[in-house]
Amino acid sequence: MGIKSFIGARKRTGTTTTPSLTVSDYMSRNLITFRPDQTIESVMQSLIRNRISGGPVVNRKNELVGIISEGDCIKQISESHYYNMPLQDQTIEKHMISEVETIDGNMNIFDAAKKFLESKRRRFPIIEKGKLVGQISQKDILKAAMTIKGQTWK
Repeated sequence: MGIKSFIGARKRTGTTTTPSLTVSDYMSRNLITFRPDQTIESVMQSLIRNRISGGPVVNRKNELVGIISEGDCIKQISESHYYNMPLQDQTIEKHMISEVETIDGNMNIFDAAKKFLESKRRRFPIIEKGKLVGQISQKDILKAAMTIKGQTWK
């Protein structure tokens, strides 16, 4: 009588599902946005109230026209203090970054991570058909990595 070996149930190959790894699957869609004619003071209040470090600036058609950050606001506070000019009447239009680098929503999450490292940015807006549809942040990349941990990185 020969030796019997029990291997157990075998996993079927080709039926495993790997989580999606695109930017659009992890980006934030409900964004706090700003308008170019908003005052710096109202933007600072919104940043503090919502615990965010910056956000996209859009026009009435929801087209991206810039990004405003805490750093931009701090710079304006410093200049305002130096020149003794109050903040309340200043709009963000002159102080936002108007040349904004965007990222493709179909980009692989690992390529997006590399882009974050190369650019030293904290967030990238996602544009589709000329309209702002979302934003990916470094924290979103971390969340994506945590959902796929324990799996292969391919």
